[in-house]
This record gives sequence, C-alpha cells and structure tokens, in this order.
Amino acid sequence: MSQSSNQQWQARREAAVVQGVGTLLPAFIERASNAELWDVEGKRYIDFASGIAVLNTGHNHPKVIAAVRDQLEKFSHTCFQVTPYPGYIELAERLNALVPGPTPKRTLFLSTGAEAVENAIKIARAHTGRPGVIAFKGGFHGRTMMGMALTGKVVPYKVGFGPFPGEVYHLPFPADYLGVSEESTLTALEALFAADIEPARVAAIIIEPVQGEGGFYPAAPSFLQALRRVCDQHGILLVCDEIQTGFCRTGKTFATEYSGIEPDIMTLAKSLAGGFPLSAVVGKSDIMNAAKPGGLGGTYAGSPIACAAALAVLDVIEEEQLNQKAQAQGELIKRHLHRIAERFDCIGQIRGPGAMVAMELVKNGDAGQPDPDLTKRLVAEAGKRGLILLSCGVRANVIRFLAPLTAPVALLEEGLAILEKSLEAALA
Repeated sequence: MSQSSNQQWQARREAAVVQGVGTLLPAFIERASNAELWDVEGKRYIDFASGIAVLNTGHNHPKVIAAVRDQLEKFSHTCFQVTPYPGYIELAERLNALVPGPTPKRTLFLSTGAEAVENAIKIARAHTGRPGVIAFKGGFHGRTMMGMALTGKVVPYKVGFGPFPGEVYHLPFPADYLGVSEESTLTALEALFAADIEPARVAAIIIEPVQGEGGFYPAAPSFLQALRRVCDQHGILLVCDEIQTGFCRTGKTFATEYSGIEPDIMTLAKSLAGGFPLSAVVGKSDIMNAAKPGGLGGTYAGSPIACAAALAVLDVIEEEQLNQKAQAQGELIKRHLHRIAERFDCIGQIRGPGAMVAMELVKNGDAGQPDPDLTKRLVAEAGKRGLILLSCGVRANVIRFLAPLTAPVALLEEGLAILEKSLEAALA
C-alpha cells in the first residue's frame, strides 16, 4: 500500500480525527483548478460541490490567488480590534453598496457563517430589546449553539447537543412540492403569535431565500414580501441568511433581490472570499450600531488575507459577469436533467433559481415517496466515476448542484453525462 494512497490517508484519518466530522468521499485532494480536483493517487474529479457553495469563482482563481499573495507579503494578521487595516474598510464599503435596498448600511466581518448568524441575532436583540427569534423548519444556520437552535432539522445537527438557547420558534417553510403553501405558513405565524409568543417580544425572523441544507426550496417573492409586511407591522427585524445563496449563485448577486425587498440584516459567507474563511453581517446602519464598542468582533474576524481575497472576488463577479454565467449554467443543467427525467421516473422535481439547482429523487414519480437510499447510492456511484455530488433535503432525497460558476460548458456537460450513467447504475 502506497503511503500516498487514499486508503492509507483514510486509515490515518480514522485514527486521528473525530467521527463527528463526516466525510462524503474518501478521496484526499492534492490539487485543484477551477472546477476540477485531483486526489493523492492522481485521479481527476469534476467538482459539482464547490466545497458546499464556497467556490463560485472556482478553485484557485488567478485574481484571488494574486490578491492573497500580495497581502501575504505585507502581513497576515494584526487583529482589526488592535490595529486596523484598509482592506477591512474597503470591503465593508463595497458590500454596503452592493446589498439590496437604499437604506445606509454598515458591515461586521467574522470568520464563519455560523458566527455571522450568531452576531446577527445579537445585533437584532440589542436593537429591539426583545428576546424571541423565529426561524423555519428545514433551515440550516450553523453548528454553534444558537445556530443549532435556529436550524430546523434535528438529525444529524442537533442530536445529543441540547439544551439550546430559548425563545426560538420554528414555522413550516413554504414548499409546494411538500404540500406546504404560503398561506398555511402565514397562518402558522399568526397561530404562533396567538399561542406561544406575542409579536412585541420577537426580535427577528430569519430565513434563507432558498433553503440550502433543507433541499433548495426557494421562498417565493410574494412570501418574502409578506414577511416584510409582518415585520414592519410589528417592529420585527427581517434577517435574510444569504450564506449559501449569495454572490451570484442564484443568478442575482443576492437571492433576496428576486423579491424586491430590503432586509434589515443579511448574513454572508461561503463564496464571499473565494475559498478563504470570511463571513459578514451587513445591515441598516441604525440597527447595526445597536451593539456597544467591544460587544462585537473576534481575534481572526475579518482576516486581512480573506478581505484581500474577497475584494478580488467582487472584481471577478463584475469582470466575468457571474450572474449571467449562473443563469446560463442553471439553464444548461436543468435542460440536461429534464432530458434525464424522461428516462427515469425517479426524478420527481427539478428546481432552483440560477445555478442553485436541485433534483428531488422519489419512487415511481410520487412526491409522497422520497428515496433517500437511491440518493445515497447515486452520490457514491458518481464519486467512483469522478463526479463530486452533494445531497441534502429534509427527507435526505435531494441532489444539489453547486458547480463553480466559472466552470467551462464542456466540463459541465461531461459531469452531467457521468451523472446520467451513475443514476443508471444506482438504479440497477
């Protein structure tokens, strides 16, 4: 057995790393470029995962790498709370101008999406003086204690980790395919106000414009508009979690733009910095300033290296027209999936805005019969054939497509051909 084999590294991983960190595919990556990966044995993979939506600009985009190298030659860390640096300010200014809505904005930088969510709730509570937070079933907001409390899925995220912070409530997320209408969710919200917590004690409602881990179910513009009206009526802050949807994945820079609303606060991370750890909370200035000096921050928050990478990402978004590329990529993927669906009745629905595409796997075309076993077999079979896929969904039966937006058309088509062969094998 070679010391550089995947099998050898897997044995070492099992001996050294906690089992609580799951691994999708035991292929240990040695190098990557754009939408391709190569493992330690030299096997090539087409990447339809992007490190869970982190690499909209692809692996090792030249502009991002150049910006990082330039920053590394200057300094790697000072801590913004000790001695600040221009990159943090420049990036905050650009995000303040980029997020939806005319109200003046301010930005806080952190390291992870979960940190962004935690701080969004801190800011919302500081501004309103209220404790309650409403989230949605199927939503995912991180693995910290507040993140888990907000997350609307127990297995595997919450098992054995409670108790969680209180005053968190969950509503059904409107998804027509699952039989949950907008009207029923809004009725459930009124029932929540009547039975569990009065609106005057709710600080925020947090929602993903398109659920990520929950299955890529998009919230209709009419629903987000209705939430905006409810929040305005009761003095509740609307927090849009754009951690997975942000930075052109849906064909808009932010998915919230489809609804035409202005959130009070947005949480951002993942593709913000092209593979470097960085997250942000961006919101209306008067709300964001509610926390007193010293109440927000973190030792590594707003890393100068990550800020440099993010500034390069924003340049790439403009120069390479990533929103247009996302729309084109999504159309290509959906076209191929619909053709595959003509062969196999296991594809119950194909959905999602832009390049945030999902296919739901069911038995006999029946939405009421999810097929998580087929989903698991398909992910494994695709991995063997050199295609990295991700599953998700409240019923564990959804395949999500998150290829880099910079992926060449020929590579996408090659990956989709592998997908079709893998599905055929998984069904055999």
